[in-house]
Amino acid sequence: MKPPEPPSGGRTEVRIVAASPEAARRVAAVLRRCFAATEQRSYPAGSDGGTRLHLTVDTTQTAEPARSWLEASESSEQDLTQTDEV
Repeated sequence: MKPPEPPSGGRTEVRIVAASPEAARRVAAVLRRCFAATEQRSYPAGSDGGTRLHLTVDTTQTAEPARSWLEASESSEQDLTQTDEV
């Protein structure tokens, strides 16, 4: 299977896996306070009742908490792909 194309410049795809839909929504709400974001999409995360939530954030439109963190962080050249990613 071919890996998906990365989003356009400044945009980041975020995947949240949580035990409950409410927990996933709370994490998405925090991200929206820091970044402009698309509407979230949720999916079942297995037979145990977990939830996967997907959204796209725009890192070029940041609020203060994210702006200061982004400016101070450095990206790594390492491939950090997780073995359990789909």
